[in-house]
Amino acid sequence: MEKQWKIYSNSNTKAIEELEQQLNVDSIIAKLLVQRNIFNYQEAKDFFRPDLKQLHDPFLMKGMSIAIDRINTAIEKNEKVLIYGDYDVDGTTAVSVVYSFFKDHIAKIDYYIPDRYKEGYGISFAAIDFAKENNFSLIIALDCGIKANDKIDYANSKNIDFIICDHHLPGDEVPAAFAVLDPKQNDCPYPYKELSGCGIGLKLIEAFSIKNNFPLETCYNYLDLVAVSIAADIVPLNGENRIMAHFGLEKINSNPRPGIKALLNLNQSKQTVTITTLVFVLAPRINAAGRIEHGSKAVELLICPDEIHAEEFAKAINETNTQRKDLDQGTTSEAIMQMESDPLLIEKNSTVLFSPTWHKGVVGIVASRLIEKYYRPTIILTESDGKVSGSARSVKEYDVYSAIEKCSDLLEQFGGHKFAAGLTMKKENLDAFINKFEKVVSESITKDQLIPKVDIDIELEFHEISDKLVRILKQFAPHGPHNMTPTFYCKNVFETGWGKVFGNNHLKLELFQKSNPNIRFQAIAYDKGDFINFFQRKIPMDIVFKIQENEFRGVTTIQFMIEDLKVNQSPVN
Repeated sequence: MEKQWKIYSNSNTKAIEELEQQLNVDSIIAKLLVQRNIFNYQEAKDFFRPDLKQLHDPFLMKGMSIAIDRINTAIEKNEKVLIYGDYDVDGTTAVSVVYSFFKDHIAKIDYYIPDRYKEGYGISFAAIDFAKENNFSLIIALDCGIKANDKIDYANSKNIDFIICDHHLPGDEVPAAFAVLDPKQNDCPYPYKELSGCGIGLKLIEAFSIKNNFPLETCYNYLDLVAVSIAADIVPLNGENRIMAHFGLEKINSNPRPGIKALLNLNQSKQTVTITTLVFVLAPRINAAGRIEHGSKAVELLICPDEIHAEEFAKAINETNTQRKDLDQGTTSEAIMQMESDPLLIEKNSTVLFSPTWHKGVVGIVASRLIEKYYRPTIILTESDGKVSGSARSVKEYDVYSAIEKCSDLLEQFGGHKFAAGLTMKKENLDAFINKFEKVVSESITKDQLIPKVDIDIELEFHEISDKLVRILKQFAPHGPHNMTPTFYCKNVFETGWGKVFGNNHLKLELFQKSNPNIRFQAIAYDKGDFINFFQRKIPMDIVFKIQENEFRGVTTIQFMIEDLKVNQSPVN
């Protein structure tokens, strides 16, 4: 599938020039910083030198004082407190942080992760019944609850108080919980709105520590778990998230907790852990527990205090992840077969597929896989407890949650955000939902949104790439939404003749430009082996790439990771 290349338009030349002078850097770095909304020396200093002192006062968050007073009351009265969280990475890391912290302060404390298949997403009636039967009078809900109005009303009827710590968008009416912490509430003055659920949990223990004169360093020992949540939940990597991710990664690379260390050891990689490692190595394994078995297994691993037991938990979770991968691959193949067998499905602007035999734990992953192949809003559904339920994923720039919301008359339940959502409906509504969802998408999506795009920061010439540039680029990490790894574009590139195809249709190249033939860089291009013929025929190529360092036998060199390439590329849009 051909992608559209879109280069960032740097129209703010005055700001770039001023920053160039203030920082004494070249225009490449100044442009990249301005693109990230960094316009002066102090903002650049904060960006390149993160400091925990830059974190906001947690008491700026609406409801925080009420929440802390309620927790202190629970401690004074020796109440039983239940820490509740969703079964995904954000939820299980949040529970691990808050439970681990408060077990040193609350005598009667436990945690609860809902069963993905019996209870579903978010707060459940079953959990409230469990709390009542076991005399819990306070529940701290993490990464969920902001739309659980009926569940909170039910808990109130049983004299169980809730503190909701969520980061999702509230509905029209906020639940009647004892306290609600969610910076996305319209009247919440908290300056940073994009914390993960685990990040909200960290602000809670931070506030408790301030109120009770405990050292904040204890809270910051949990930043490794917060970093995992930030990576897995794909929240913006700017502001507070970037600061917490920076120090969380620092801890993981220097002194990881036993559970994280055990998972990393299974990967057998000695490379520095980055956000990419968290996204592709740790997060899928932690998620697998909730997808295939039970999310509480992930919490057991993450709160485990000793390495021997952590290794046992990690091996079990890794086996679960292997099962998940097998299910993922099999379901993806079946979904593609279903698509290819019906030409009408291929012609649609949306994809909604159903099979009663698909495993509920992998439908979200399969939806993402189908977007890679067909690139349009996608919903994968299966049967669960006599109803149809599943997950939605979206293409860039299209709000799939809003589209689902317009079909809410056919749904029993739905939730999520712009690019990912979950939904449940009666079986008899399936056909009507498929038709209505396609109609809604067709009326609201643009042709441009159905074309995958490669975002490009800057056009470069090979002679502009130096060791100094790479050293500064490394300091742009950690990367994620709103601070993606800088991506560059270069025209009229040739191969020296050294290049070859390796592995499963990947390219290894040595590139140069005719304007400076002695400046050469090695490059890797995954899944691009078919382009070797163009290079061998000395046809000029245009490439989009990221710059990284490659270490081999003690020697470090600059290497390109090619994102996309084209023959005789026309001017970039």
